[in-house]
Amino acid sequence: MRNLVIGDIHGGLKALQQVLERAHVTSNDTLIFLGDYVDGWSESPQVIDYLIELNQQHSCIFIKGNHDDLLLNYLKTDTYSKEWFNHGGASTLEAYKSVSTATKNLHIKFLESLQNYFLDDKNRLFIHAGFSNLKGIDHEFFKALFYWDRTLWETALSLDPNLSKESLNYPRRLKLYHEIYIGHTPVTQIEETIPVNKACIWNVDTGAAFKGKLTILDIDTKEFWQSDELPSLYPNENGRN
Repeated sequence: MRNLVIGDIHGGLKALQQVLERAHVTSNDTLIFLGDYVDGWSESPQVIDYLIELNQQHSCIFIKGNHDDLLLNYLKTDTYSKEWFNHGGASTLEAYKSVSTATKNLHIKFLESLQNYFLDDKNRLFIHAGFSNLKGIDHEFFKALFYWDRTLWETALSLDPNLSKESLNYPRRLKLYHEIYIGHTPVTQIEETIPVNKACIWNVDTGAAFKGKLTILDIDTKEFWQSDELPSLYPNENGRN
């Protein structure tokens, strides 16, 4: 049995199906999804349908992303912010025009079931974005930071790799967990195309919302598999580009 973590999908169903096939995923594998299932490419509703079905055949853990929270708000209130519309929400709004009320209700139920984070028995944390409390996730007052924070990743990126963990200057948040797996901030922003490890953090968002690929990473071996670049799978769309 493998423990596999999957980065941000952003409506790219074709990429998700492709990378699951390339990783030779079976019902024996545990799949941990880091969130942002929607917004970007045109198949956001279909991605959620697929994940619901996948959960019936596999052991799956679904983490909440900020885009998933924005969609949930829209489905429950029929309102949205201009900011969401300008950051991938437009394609999702268009896609949901042809979705039945019954299916929308199923999607609401799925989105409400998403976890803020998952901590396994090896002290490995899986979270969409991060946290700010220096004592860790159990002490975080602002729960939305679990799917909105960027400071955890920025801290890891800026950290001097020669700084000892015993130093008083070593960030406390980076000493709490054996490993932390995140998405949210694409590694393509630092001109990388594969999962990036900084300090204890593994960033698995390889830019599928934009011009990058979708990635699955084996948590134990660090072997990974990737889809084709999303623009090649959706040649008539812009994604979030």
